[in-house]
Amino acid sequence: MAEEFRGRVITEEDIHRFRQQLLDYDVPELRKISEYFRDDLIYLMETVDTEKLFSHLNRWIALDVEHYMNLKKQCGIFAGILLEDIMEHGRDGVIHFWESLYVLQNEDDPHPNLLSVLGELSQGGITLEQILLDEDGHSLSPPLKDIQETHKKLLFEETGKMVENAPPGTNLRKQSFHISERYVDLVVTSGGDSRTCSKDQFLRTGGKHEYYMQGVQGGLERIGLNKLFSWCHRNGSLPHAVMVSGVPGIGKSTLLQNFVFRWVTGKLYQRFAFVFFFKFRQLKEYRDVSLEEMILHKYPYLESHLENILEDPEKLLFIFDGLDESSSPIDFRSSELCGDTKWKTKLPVIVTSLLKQSLLKGCYMLMTTRPAKQETTDIHVFQRITEIKGFSSKEKQMYFDSFFENKEISRRVFMHVQENDSLYTFCYIPAYCWILCTVLSMHFRAQPKTGQVMSSPLPTTVTQLFVAYVANILANHSQATSDARQFLRSIGQMAQHGITNRILLFDQRDLVSFNVDTSSLLFSNFIIESRDHSKVTFSFLHLTFQEFFAALAYYLEDSPEKIKIVFENCRKFHDGYDHMILHFLCGLSDSSTWSFLNKYLKRSNPQVSKEVITWLQTMVPVIKRKQKDSEDKKECMQVLAYIFETRNKFLVYQCLGSGNTFEFSELYLTPLDCTVLAFTLGSCKEIECLDIDFCYIHTEGLVRLAPFLHTIKDLRLEKNDLKDEDVCVILEILTHPICKIQKLILRNNRLTHTSCTTLACAVSSCRSLRYLDVSRNNLAGPGLKDLVTAVSALSCQIEHLLLQQLKLTDEYAEVLFSLGENQNLKKLDLSLNYFTDCCAGHIRELIQKSPHMEEIKISTNDFSEEIEQSLSNLKIVK
Repeated sequence: MAEEFRGRVITEEDIHRFRQQLLDYDVPELRKISEYFRDDLIYLMETVDTEKLFSHLNRWIALDVEHYMNLKKQCGIFAGILLEDIMEHGRDGVIHFWESLYVLQNEDDPHPNLLSVLGELSQGGITLEQILLDEDGHSLSPPLKDIQETHKKLLFEETGKMVENAPPGTNLRKQSFHISERYVDLVVTSGGDSRTCSKDQFLRTGGKHEYYMQGVQGGLERIGLNKLFSWCHRNGSLPHAVMVSGVPGIGKSTLLQNFVFRWVTGKLYQRFAFVFFFKFRQLKEYRDVSLEEMILHKYPYLESHLENILEDPEKLLFIFDGLDESSSPIDFRSSELCGDTKWKTKLPVIVTSLLKQSLLKGCYMLMTTRPAKQETTDIHVFQRITEIKGFSSKEKQMYFDSFFENKEISRRVFMHVQENDSLYTFCYIPAYCWILCTVLSMHFRAQPKTGQVMSSPLPTTVTQLFVAYVANILANHSQATSDARQFLRSIGQMAQHGITNRILLFDQRDLVSFNVDTSSLLFSNFIIESRDHSKVTFSFLHLTFQEFFAALAYYLEDSPEKIKIVFENCRKFHDGYDHMILHFLCGLSDSSTWSFLNKYLKRSNPQVSKEVITWLQTMVPVIKRKQKDSEDKKECMQVLAYIFETRNKFLVYQCLGSGNTFEFSELYLTPLDCTVLAFTLGSCKEIECLDIDFCYIHTEGLVRLAPFLHTIKDLRLEKNDLKDEDVCVILEILTHPICKIQKLILRNNRLTHTSCTTLACAVSSCRSLRYLDVSRNNLAGPGLKDLVTAVSALSCQIEHLLLQQLKLTDEYAEVLFSLGENQNLKKLDLSLNYFTDCCAGHIRELIQKSPHMEEIKISTNDFSEEIEQSLSNLKIVK
């Protein structure tokens, strides 16, 4: 069989070469290297096929496999214990362990973290000298060492605390915590794939966390903070520039805060003698400036040492937080560069020059951005592009428990969130966990008894959550509600101005310009006042709050004309700045959503909502047209998300009707995307085809879609990392009383033979199914017989069965022989397996005794050329 179907082939010579490299290290060095990779190794052991790892390990080390498997089943943590036990086996044990990992590259689709670790170790990406440098740092002259300590002390004070705002309307105060008390490690994975980028930086990326936290990460590599500047196996180099993207509130700034704090405390990347930490939103005041002026403006105590510091660029790290918040557009493709740290120029030129190494050649850069900005920027100048995934389910629960002192309220709030897909999906974002807890605490603290009816409706959509947030503040500041409409309109107009002009920090002049009443009791609940070097600035709680108030203002102004202008200009911004506003505009059109505010803010002009619906109707062609490329698919999903926010099922049916085809193949569909899609499917009644091949919907996405998938005639689920337990969901779909599925593609997932029994039950019960493709799954095993038996039954209606690339060997040929009994079966595909001449008799008999068969494919097996030709000729004669 061709090598491309079997993964990378690791020869004995490769293993010998790898072993010799390891033998060059003495015991302390080998332990030091293994310790450096400790987190990666533990993650890999929890992610790769455990049975295969043990089968390789047991060739050299006697391990109690049952003990470790029990640990994995009982508490899910066994890797750390196993690693320590391996270390106890001494040098030979450690080397054999590394060899076992090395051999796993033989598997199809080897895990990217495996390739990364082995690439870094075997291709010279890491040396003991580099490990020690990251631990101990450079040897500096006494003056530089002293100023470094001063610099670290200031950064320690700047990054050592995390601040949590107090919930509005409560007696609680703003709290601050030491970062080590509250920081929860965020999962960062490799990014930059067009499939994972999105124009909607919040809703389109929400929810990926569920899958990544489960430990099996499709084609993405998990990257720890200590590996951001380590060997990148994708381009075979050590990166100098790293981009970290993430949706609003996911923790980009907090991750950088933790990065700097760990550098300051000597726990991370001491190879950098100096770290300079800038936030784009605080750099807007610069017109023409030099790099040295930028540094000294923030770190004035460096003035007498700066020249010496800049002499060694390779010891410097520049961190820029929030590319999307830059008031000046930065084009990394620009050829306008500078090469002098004293040269005054525009901020974008300085940033681009550092990035392209025309300025301080050899320095390092770390930058964050929203995915939408990343998508519209030439980011290929970054050698590593990563994405933050956020909280896992466990971490979400931990956050809720820490927010609420009352565990019963915490349980009830979290249960409500779990029961509402759109809320649960986006609460993987730390910032939105706070919003959720804040809003829902008002409801549940008011009615603490289990089973008691809520006095007001609970939010179930993103817009409803923000509306409820505002309503709760108004409810707790009733003396201020008389001027609430004017106040919210004023800050909304300021928010609109800020978004249009890329302004996130406002000053006193802005407040005056937009008639924002700073004496209002509502002011401190929506606007944050900050002081920096005696300068006072104002901002919204978060950029997404700014976007919400911008949308709300259009309704409070009662101006349908302005709404029309918004929709006319909605394509003006191509970096995602308009998408959240459009989401909120659509969500606010829903009367049930606005009902949260009815007591305080009456809608006086229904024409505003009508304009929103009219605009959505004009977007229907985007959904109905054939989705040719990824941009078409993203735009289609975007429009569906807008309609979803309206909660208007009649609008969906009115616009789409029945018999639609949706093609989203190769577009990453998050769980929230699946919630949106499920809403659409449920509103359309019947769908001709749903193509979500290569969409990586995983378990959570499948569960969300499941209630409506039985209405689809052609369902394509190739390459979605579905596992054996997911087949139970497939069973429910196929056994639905009115299941209409005729074609089902489960190709290239993670199914094993143990799922075949469940799949057999589904096949036996479904009378509509005519086409089944289970190719490229690991179905070889005892369970396969159950599936074959089900398809062989006379009552089975399947006409086309694809069993390609299942790693079937000669022993399965006899099992497959019974397929000839199904008179309905017309086409059978056995290509790309491991059949040899030894089973040719069974295959020949199957062909000869299946006159109803129109085609049996056997190409690309391990038949000799002569046998394959004879079998092929036999089919032709038929």
